[in-house]
Amino acid sequence: MTSINSTHSQIEQDYQHNFRVNLIDGVLFFFGISFLANNTILPLYVSRLTDNPFYIGLLATVVSAGYLIPQLFTANWVQRQPLKKSIPIRIGLVHIRLPIFLLAATPLLAIRNPQLALILFFIFTSWQIFGAGTTLVSWQDMIAKIFPVERRGRFMGLTRFLGTGSGVLAAGIATWILDYFVFPYNYALCFLIAAVFILFSRIFLARTREDPQPSPKPPQSQIEFWRQLPMILKSDRNFRNFIISRIVATGNALALGFLAVYAVERWQLSDSQAGLFTTFALIGSAGGYLLFGWFADKFGHKLGLELGYLASIAVAALAFWAPAPAWFYLIFFLTGISMAGFSLSGFMIIFEFSDPEDRPVYIGLANTIIGIFSAIAPLIGSWIVSGMGYHVNFGITFVVAVISLILLHWTVAEPRNIPRTKSGELA
Repeated sequence: MTSINSTHSQIEQDYQHNFRVNLIDGVLFFFGISFLANNTILPLYVSRLTDNPFYIGLLATVVSAGYLIPQLFTANWVQRQPLKKSIPIRIGLVHIRLPIFLLAATPLLAIRNPQLALILFFIFTSWQIFGAGTTLVSWQDMIAKIFPVERRGRFMGLTRFLGTGSGVLAAGIATWILDYFVFPYNYALCFLIAAVFILFSRIFLARTREDPQPSPKPPQSQIEFWRQLPMILKSDRNFRNFIISRIVATGNALALGFLAVYAVERWQLSDSQAGLFTTFALIGSAGGYLLFGWFADKFGHKLGLELGYLASIAVAALAFWAPAPAWFYLIFFLTGISMAGFSLSGFMIIFEFSDPEDRPVYIGLANTIIGIFSAIAPLIGSWIVSGMGYHVNFGITFVVAVISLILLHWTVAEPRNIPRTKSGELA
């Protein structure tokens, strides 16, 4: 008990410092990553290198798979690390920051060899995104470790709000760059700015104060680790139902990567329009993060996730119906709200399904399973677009989004309000 009280006292003592440095890290990272917007700038860049929609779907697959699938493969390792922050600091330098600098050089190859530029783009993008996925469990576990449960929502909400606000500024700058400079120099400059700011954010992440805490669980071999996973899913019904609802919700990715490309192609818009779409998506995200962060501390994360699902339903319906390009400002605004629900409440709720010593396993298990289906969905989306068109894609996405909301609302209980046994089984 004394050890637990000492740990809590240290967390409180370092709370303000950790809040500040991680807030700055988040704002700088968001500013930089907005020049690499996965739903607007990157798909349009790919469309300038090839007219095959398969590669747009492949990009969305790389994004989903790269961020989520590696997490289960690192969870056992993360679980044994006394300092969680060491992984995103050390590995993140080589496997997140470095490939973005290399990515910035690929547009220059597009002048003479667009095929080689496309190949290198996917190599460096995959390197960066899978590198991020490798560090995400440790970063999430660090956040859950240094911030009390009743204040995680406000930290993440404010960080994402200010970060998204900086992203709005970045999107405005990206819009000007894409419009003012000719292809491919406009994209090269966007990618370079992203690399510089994402590298700079690491300085503040490294200043996080974290108390080393060896895991109370005995070390496990990777085989033993994998053997326990089916038992977790079998015994924890609420966690299992949550994963099922999130698997169905990955159907939103059927349409997500095609929204900007569809609008640009249908109404013959300029590339700079992608920057404006990104701006509206970021404004929606900013409001969503503040809303969902406040809801999370007051009512838990399930409500925020449900609101995110509702927004995704509206996105699919409006994209199917929209008679003019102006509607896509609202569509991307709602897309931002939806993504805020998914990325804030969708991943932070996982922290609350387990005890702290099992948290990396639950994080990795949920995100990897969801990531597998997230990786498949965009490829199915590209197949639908190629064979049946954008409107069929948007219609199917709408139906799937409705089903995912029904499953989340009626089969998953707010985990914060349910007593658990040590194993995570409902009491």
